Amino acid sequence: MKLKAFATAALVASLSLAPAETAHADAGDAIAGAILGGILGHAIANDQNRRTKTQRRSSKSTKSSKPSISSAQREQNREVQTALNQFGFNVGTPDGSIGPRSRSGISTYQATLGYPSTGQLTEYERTVLVTAYHRAIAGGPQVSQVMATHPMGMKGLLLVQRDEMAGVTVAPVVVQPVAPVAAAGVMAALPMLAPEAPEAAALPSFMGSGAAQVSLASQCNKISLMTNTNGGYVTAAGMSDPGFALGEQFCLARTYAMTTGEELAAKVAGFTPQQISDQCAGFGPVLSEHVAALSLRTRDEVLTGVKGFVLSSGMAPAQLAGTAKVCLGVGYTTDAMDVAVGSALLLTAMGEAGYAELLGHHLAQGFGATVRPDLAVDWYDMGLDAMGKGGAVFAPGLNDRGAVIRKAAYTMAGRAEDLAPIVPAALPQFAVAPVTATAP
Repeated sequence: MKLKAFATAALVASLSLAPAETAHADAGDAIAGAILGGILGHAIANDQNRRTKTQRRSSKSTKSSKPSISSAQREQNREVQTALNQFGFNVGTPDGSIGPRSRSGISTYQATLGYPSTGQLTEYERTVLVTAYHRAIAGGPQVSQVMATHPMGMKGLLLVQRDEMAGVTVAPVVVQPVAPVAAAGVMAALPMLAPEAPEAAALPSFMGSGAAQVSLASQCNKISLMTNTNGGYVTAAGMSDPGFALGEQFCLARTYAMTTGEELAAKVAGFTPQQISDQCAGFGPVLSEHVAALSLRTRDEVLTGVKGFVLSSGMAPAQLAGTAKVCLGVGYTTDAMDVAVGSALLLTAMGEAGYAELLGHHLAQGFGATVRPDLAVDWYDMGLDAMGKGGAVFAPGLNDRGAVIRKAAYTMAGRAEDLAPIVPAALPQFAVAPVTATAP
């Protein structure tokens, strides 16, 4: 019944993508076969097949030619190099040729903004950089204020641009001197904050819901700034705040998921980003039962339910997995936690255990789920086990990630004693008999 209800919703959502007369087609198996991104998954599968065939044809060719750079591409590269220099990522003279020095500057820029340090700019990352550069050149009161008050100076404009493009509005903090006032007038002297949208009347609650009070995007922006200020990610040996350590790893994994989703979505021909986002919005409602169960049931119970859903969907695993990766990125980009959690559940249930780490993060941090560090440990263990077997999904080059996550997760769950004890290194000691000097 739930499946058919979502099929109907999928039909309504896809009216803009199909001719009007198909709206009256049979809403049974035909629509059920297209649920959960069947259209997107099919497009991804076709794209992968085309890429495979193209690679095979290329491997058979015996001729090799050095790729040439068009004048337009060279000009774009020069603009990127100029922007990098503007923000202190020194790449030398802008010549339009992206060499090792430029790659290094790009990697540093990506790390500054919390993106994977690949040295290869995505279109979105390039847009953030170039737009911020033109704003810096144009100047103005807002730019001057950011550069004067932001802890990162000129680079702070990059963070502001990133946040604005992500839909996160951070009001500048302006500290103004306040004349001494009587105690009765203290409240009147405090700055007024912009009121939030009124909420519907509800019964009072004094125990708290345990849910995060800010968006994940905003939280990751703050964590990124603190990580840069600290000079890098928290290590297992230097960990003092397990919650912050897990927050760093969550935001790092989120960035990788967004990048992967963006790359896959770019390969889906014939669909605009908004159409893809609209299609992915269906993940939340159709998986709401399983998303809610994440905060209440054990890992195995939740996975059993999701696997049953996968079997009843009628979708090929490859299509479903490809679509889930696209929608996972969409969920994090749009801060739709139900879409992100639902996508991660699907991927984990279909055998990609590395994504279980995300579910542990959601339970530990309280985004899209109730804060349940006790339940989070099992999901973390599943993801860490996959990581140890070569199935790392996020930041595979960071060798210390697994140790950091395990120590922080077990500490937050009150199970630090379950961790293998770390034997401190010590100098070797040998009992050496004194040497008696003999006369020659």
